[in-house]
Amino acid sequence: MKNTFRNYIAEPRYGKDYLLLRKFLMEAEDINYPFGRWDWMISHSYLKKDELSQIGLWFDGDELVGVSTFDTRIDGKCFFVLKKGYALLYGVMITYVEKHLAKDGRVRLLINDSNHTFQQAASKMGYFATQSKDCDAVFDITPDSTKFSLPEGFSITSMKDTYDLYQYGRVLWKGFNHELNGEGEYNPAPEKLEILRNEFERPNMNLNLKIAVVAPDGNFVSYCGMWQDNDTKNVLVEPVATDPAYRKMGLGRAAVLEAIRRCGLLGAKKAFVGSSQQFYYSIGFKPCMTSTFWEKK
Repeated sequence: MKNTFRNYIAEPRYGKDYLLLRKFLMEAEDINYPFGRWDWMISHSYLKKDELSQIGLWFDGDELVGVSTFDTRIDGKCFFVLKKGYALLYGVMITYVEKHLAKDGRVRLLINDSNHTFQQAASKMGYFATQSKDCDAVFDITPDSTKFSLPEGFSITSMKDTYDLYQYGRVLWKGFNHELNGEGEYNPAPEKLEILRNEFERPNMNLNLKIAVVAPDGNFVSYCGMWQDNDTKNVLVEPVATDPAYRKMGLGRAAVLEAIRRCGLLGAKKAFVGSSQQFYYSIGFKPCMTSTFWEKK
């Protein structure tokens, strides 16, 4: 059947195309751009909503078989998911992103290092590999792999049990080193807390998988979020942050492993994270895939 194309329909934000693309990503199980990354992007405050309509969708009849997208905003970095058997579309998809997802005339294609067909298509169109890479790691979920302990006085909670947007924002602010970088103490305006609320109040959100470690003084000092759906055995870790004053205590490890453990109870078999940090390897993640950004000469 002849392949057809149309742009993503962005309104409403969680409408039919959101669900269509989400289902496609879950079925594809492509680590380069998993469904969790899509859910993270579509609900993030950094999202440029007016650019969503530039996402490209390719169909075989009524079946979605390929997508080219960006990550929260058009910045030249392009991500692709294509169903097996449709490799002839790679050239078409590259041509599309050159016209619609470029930034200052620049396009960067993320290509799995094991996808030689895509590499060849990009090479024929004048692209070459760069030293810029995305690395992914995997954790095999078993009852024994998620054991951990906490220092005395520390405890585990979730955003379901302790729905505290201030504490959530505070641990991320500190954990991503905003204070260390001289940006001041966490002091959010009411509208900032409302932005955080909107990120949480989206479809398919399981607050029981948003895990925090609580210090004896009641503050969240480590956090791990998980992106999970019962229709897939894969889950995504994002984000993970620990207050600098509480690092090297095993708290980040505890938050991640508890979040993964809860996903395992829901049927998940593998947890993925888009990182090559030693922290993840040290708690049981293994490198599983490397992808490279390709550019034109």
